[in-house]
Amino acid sequence: MNKLNLPIALIALLISLGSLYYARSSSELVYVDINKLVEGYERTKVEREAFNKKANTLKANVDSLLTDWQNELKDYEKERSAMTKKELDLKQQLLQNKQQQITNYQQAIQKQIQEEDQKMTQTIINDINDYVKEYGSENGYRIIFGAKGNGNIMYAEEVSDLTQTILEGLNTGYQGS
Repeated sequence: MNKLNLPIALIALLISLGSLYYARSSSELVYVDINKLVEGYERTKVEREAFNKKANTLKANVDSLLTDWQNELKDYEKERSAMTKKELDLKQQLLQNKQQQITNYQQAIQKQIQEEDQKMTQTIINDINDYVKEYGSENGYRIIFGAKGNGNIMYAEEVSDLTQTILEGLNTGYQGS
């Protein structure tokens, strides 16, 4: 009987270690839903609100310039019958130049808005990446996958989803800063 106990105990020990290793390594593979993190992150809301205010102000400036130009064009149409050929040519040239300047300004504003949107988005993504890296390191995860809802992770157990935990930590950290 004693001869049998030792091999059984060794087999039980190996099975226990194998189970422990399997449980530990499977729990290290987790993921977060990046879209949910970006949308649920408090800083995203604050940054978007500030960005939208600035973008609307810039767009309003362009609209104001366009309205002024259109009013000048209407005035020109009303007064053109009383103008000399030289005055007509000069006024047309001025209106064309002003239209070109407004178009150039409008393109510059659109480019600026686009660049600021990209900068804002990158800042938010950097915050999230930094926090996830810190969280993973502190909690012993070897890898944390990022899912964007486009098929990166087709299936995962809910226990592997750290999205809500990460989101809560992100927002707590943001509110504290």
